[in-house]
Amino acid sequence: MQSNIRNFSIIAHIDHGKSTIADCLLQTCGSVTQREASAQMMDTMDIEKERGITIKAQSVRLTYTKDNKEYILNLIDTPGHADFSYEVSRSLKSCEGVLLVVDASQGIQAQTIANVYIALENNLEIIPVINKIDLPAANPSKVVEEIEDVLGLDCSHVVLMSAKTGQGIDELLHNIITLIPPPTIRNSTPLKALVYDSWFDNYLGALGLIRVMEGTLKKGDIVKTMSANKAYQVLGLEYPHPISRQSTQILQSGEIGILNLGLKSVTEMAVGDTITTLENPTKEPIEGFIPAKPFVFAGIYPIDTDKFEDLRDALSKLKLNDSALHFEPESSVALGFGFRVGFLGLLHMEVVKERLEREFGLDLIASAPTVIYEVGLTDGSIVMVQNPSQLPPEQKIAFIKEPFVRATIITPSEFLGNIITLLNNKRGVQENMEYLNENRVMLTYALPSNEIIMDFYDKLKSQTKGYASFDYEPIGYREGDLIKLDVRVAGEVVDALSVIIDRSKSYERGKSLVASMKEIIPRQLFEVAIQASIGNKIIARETVKSMGKNVTAKCYGGDITRKRKLLEKQKEGKKRLKSIGKVEIPQEAFLAVLKID
Repeated sequence: MQSNIRNFSIIAHIDHGKSTIADCLLQTCGSVTQREASAQMMDTMDIEKERGITIKAQSVRLTYTKDNKEYILNLIDTPGHADFSYEVSRSLKSCEGVLLVVDASQGIQAQTIANVYIALENNLEIIPVINKIDLPAANPSKVVEEIEDVLGLDCSHVVLMSAKTGQGIDELLHNIITLIPPPTIRNSTPLKALVYDSWFDNYLGALGLIRVMEGTLKKGDIVKTMSANKAYQVLGLEYPHPISRQSTQILQSGEIGILNLGLKSVTEMAVGDTITTLENPTKEPIEGFIPAKPFVFAGIYPIDTDKFEDLRDALSKLKLNDSALHFEPESSVALGFGFRVGFLGLLHMEVVKERLEREFGLDLIASAPTVIYEVGLTDGSIVMVQNPSQLPPEQKIAFIKEPFVRATIITPSEFLGNIITLLNNKRGVQENMEYLNENRVMLTYALPSNEIIMDFYDKLKSQTKGYASFDYEPIGYREGDLIKLDVRVAGEVVDALSVIIDRSKSYERGKSLVASMKEIIPRQLFEVAIQASIGNKIIARETVKSMGKNVTAKCYGGDITRKRKLLEKQKEGKKRLKSIGKVEIPQEAFLAVLKID
């Protein structure tokens, strides 16, 4: 029976039809009836369906009969976006083969290449699938050529299909059964199971999606997680399905299933962890387990300061389902009490903020996202800084290192000049440039993470009319000439507006910051100086003029000295106000400053 199992995944760039192919497989294998079917059945969140993206990997066990033989097809769906690449790598480790889906009208994109490399590292059988061949702009033969030339894959078994109409689905199922090898069966060895996804169920607690690599797992067994070395009893085992999950008493090697240990939090069921039995444990865990590390940090504050406790509850509930989310309380003079939250990337940040607002009814303001800097001090110690306000004084700093990413950009060649200009402005270092065909170019650049977390993706899309695709992977830290830029209003530093920035860009950024603040800060009865400074050195200044009040209106007739006396008195009063006056900064100021390039 285990020789009839096929474990496979689908990898694709965003919007190339991954979820539609999954739906098509579910219906063809009779796993869901026509009545139960809906679009994007493997995507459970509203945001996923609205944006047409997969955020959380799902799995399903399908049965398919061919030549009077019943096969079990375990489809392990993966997210498509770079932010969730760790989940993709875990999912692919659970498979023996992948379907590489490419849009017939768009060809290979940046994330296609990134995911193929992960599949090749895991020695998986890759079946190329050209989807959307029914579109008027489809050019399947050109895409096949691209796959062979760029990725070096054999396309003799390529499947041409349209997941929307169901064309080519039988050929796809035939290829899955004949080309993807069955799992290696090792039932007698100690249990070794990989957790490749986990989520929180309100009734059952934290559940894990597991692939049994070796040994067998039975209901009632006492097992332990190898990273935390804690023991638990197996309360339930199920086969995954988007509509009706089926219980089982045993999972054997090669099978996938849902494991219920009655856990209170997903952090105890970490993605990438190895599960083994307590009595007869395996010696070596499955390699490659790294806890998900946040890549981008931002302050999240409630617009209504009374909602701080509600925000804390909302983040705690969201963390039950998302073990990659990190948060700790922080306060800002300007924005009040909030949380410093760590995200896997910008899409993750967007999704979390949107979920907090939607699911918990909160109005939130997010500060500018930042990355983690490695700061070497003059006494030889090293500190990691994620908030500009934590940066030590300049005289104590020996060096600052910033994280870099390797960015892969695929673009029509007509936009090449625009993109190279954009990358140079973002301090990019070119590593490679390759023409995929006469019309499309692939660029590989090393870029500082800090430069891509604000508006890089939007700029890239606008420079290329939406045609460029972008993918990135972290490549470690590099030293840079970085400084902290502060904004002072009436002599006081506004902590929420401080940024760590490259020295060459500091003057430009300082000027635009103070110019936009001048427009927003309301006029006071006294003059307000807005300054941008590096340490104690002021590099830009704007002044908000004081409100005029006509103190001489009541003074008619008589000598000019009477008017002068009143004006001098007013001048003294304004001088005194300037030293003791407080300036309230409106919240719009922070929102506007975030939009500054």
